[in-house]
Amino acid sequence: MKVLVACEESQVVTKAFRERGHEAYSCDLLPCSGGHPEWHLQEDVAPLLQKNWDLLIAHPPCTYLSYVGNIWFTEKYRSRFPERPRQREEAKQFFLLFVSAPIPRKAIENPSGVMNTTYRKADQTISPHLFGEDISKRTCLWLFNLPKLEPTKIVENPTPFQLWELRQGAMSKMTPQERSTFRSKTSLGIAKAMAEQWG
Repeated sequence: MKVLVACEESQVVTKAFRERGHEAYSCDLLPCSGGHPEWHLQEDVAPLLQKNWDLLIAHPPCTYLSYVGNIWFTEKYRSRFPERPRQREEAKQFFLLFVSAPIPRKAIENPSGVMNTTYRKADQTISPHLFGEDISKRTCLWLFNLPKLEPTKIVENPTPFQLWELRQGAMSKMTPQERSTFRSKTSLGIAKAMAEQWG
C-alpha cells in the first residue's frame, strides 16, 4: 500500500507503516529527523496530493487552529497581532486541502480547535495513554473511509502533557520553532496503532 504522511518530519508514522511492509513516505518542508531521508519528500505537499496514494495521514500545523491559541484573537491582543485572522484563515484552507484530496482513505489529525466548528466535528478524539504511553494529550481525528482507532493498552492516571513537557529538560532551551516541532510529534503508540489498524 502507498502511504503519504503529510507534514511529518519526525517519520514516526512513516516508519511504523514501513515496518509493516508498506511503501510509506513522509513529506514536510523541513528536513526529516527520523533517520531515513530516502523515505522523505522535502517539498510542497499540494502537488503530491494529486498522485496515486492509497492512504493519506495528514498533520497540518495547528498553531493558528488550536483553541489554545484563541487568546491571541481577543481584544487585548488584537492590535499586537493583527495578522492572526489572516494566518488562521490560511491554516484553515491548508487543512481543507487535505479534505479535498482525491485519495480514497484519509485521516487528518489536529488538536481541538476551530475546525471542529468551522468545518465539522472530528470523528474521534484519542490520546497517547490509550495506546500504552504515560501521556494524556487530546488529539482529534477526521476520518474518511477509515475505522476509528481501537485503544491498544490503556494507561491509568496518565501524566498531563503540559507536565510531561516540563519534565523534558531541553524545552526551555528550544527556539519557538523547535518547541512547535517537538510538540507536534506523533506518539509511537498511536503511530503503531495506525499502521496495524489502517494498514
